[in-house]
Amino acid sequence: MTNQTESALGFDFGLRRIGIAFGQSLTATAQPLDPICANDGTPDWTQIDRIVSEWQPNLMVIGLPLNMDGSISEMARRARKFANRLNERYRTPCFLYDERLTSFEAKSQHLNAGGKADFGKESVDGVAAQLMLEGWFAQDQRIPSHARLEDYYGQ
Repeated sequence: MTNQTESALGFDFGLRRIGIAFGQSLTATAQPLDPICANDGTPDWTQIDRIVSEWQPNLMVIGLPLNMDGSISEMARRARKFANRLNERYRTPCFLYDERLTSFEAKSQHLNAGGKADFGKESVDGVAAQLMLEGWFAQDQRIPSHARLEDYYGQ
């Protein structure tokens, strides 16, 4: 990580919803934002435009949903494609982060806090993005979105 405080938007890519969190490197913490709807992984770009304009991040971190054995899933490929689109659209550095189990952890936290198990109505996507972004601040591997996934994560 650099010595300068960086602000970041974190994205938990999904086909129906995309979780979003905002954080900063000084305290390595993030806060969940309201998720946005997606249609087969395609977001409403005007909503993302508004969020980027409001929060003005120095960088973006996109969760990479690898399979549990570390292999590259079709969702991971789609998440990388989404990351590349963010990079092209906003000209902001975008990085990938292995976010296995963040959604599981977010659901666990939600249930432990007394929430209901209807995650369609009670979304935890923003919390998953928060956990992912905080994990990235802690590890900061700086894997660029355009990297060949196989070079970093194997086959």
